[in-house]
Amino acid sequence: MKKIIFLLPVFVILALIANAQQVLDSPPLDGAYVKSNVVEKKPISYAYVREADVIWSKRIWRKIEFKEKMNQPFYYPEIPHNNWRSFMTVIMDALKEGTITAYDDSPTDEFIIPLTYQELITRMEGVDTVSMQRSYPPYDSFDTIISIKFNPIDVKRIRIKEDMFFDKQRSVIETRIIGICAVKDNVDPQTGLFRAEQVLFWINFPEARPVLAKAEVFNRQNSAAKMTYDDLFWKRMFSSSIYKEDNVYDRKIVDYASGLDALLESERIKNDLFMFEQNLWEY
Repeated sequence: MKKIIFLLPVFVILALIANAQQVLDSPPLDGAYVKSNVVEKKPISYAYVREADVIWSKRIWRKIEFKEKMNQPFYYPEIPHNNWRSFMTVIMDALKEGTITAYDDSPTDEFIIPLTYQELITRMEGVDTVSMQRSYPPYDSFDTIISIKFNPIDVKRIRIKEDMFFDKQRSVIETRIIGICAVKDNVDPQTGLFRAEQVLFWINFPEARPVLAKAEVFNRQNSAAKMTYDDLFWKRMFSSSIYKEDNVYDRKIVDYASGLDALLESERIKNDLFMFEQNLWEY
């Protein structure tokens, strides 16, 4: 009994020292309260749809430009902080962890060939030869090799593939995103001029939803009302343009229209879908 009474203060002192050491090791709280509800959030489940209940459907391909004001939450922040990461940073982190799978681009935009994270990085990174001129006589030109490193901020647009269908069981028209494609600008390293769009990879959106549901995104109206990237897609809080609809020729809009005509064709398809939905109901 005497030994227990003697050892009790020793245990208390050791516990206080351990607690103090833990406080010193952990960073101070950056905020007024501990934020945890986003980390534990799960995506909203889709309603079950039978094939027999789908009496109409159409596949649409859209393009989301991050430079548009409404889509800027996808692009920023360039440097992660306060649990905020850009959309591409979230995707690349998930690919590195193996949480989601990347698929190689195919002519039909199907998920056929999976890619490992290392294969993906090898494709996106590499070396390029640039011709330069010496700054001293005889000012001759020479070739030099520069290393190209992938940075998530280089991706300034994404493509989405989605299915729009009418479910007669629930009497609703619903749009579900099937896949997301990361697109990077291919720029001349010497002149900085735009060459073409470079498709990096596709991901399956339903597979990525659990990851996107835990990734916090900036809310312009209220920072306390937390939102995630899954919320942005679920509520369709983004601006997009249609670049393809399923057709007998399996061609994109740019294959038969260009410039202003391509923009008008995109708006025509969007308006046709809107009018189709409106004309389903009679009052």
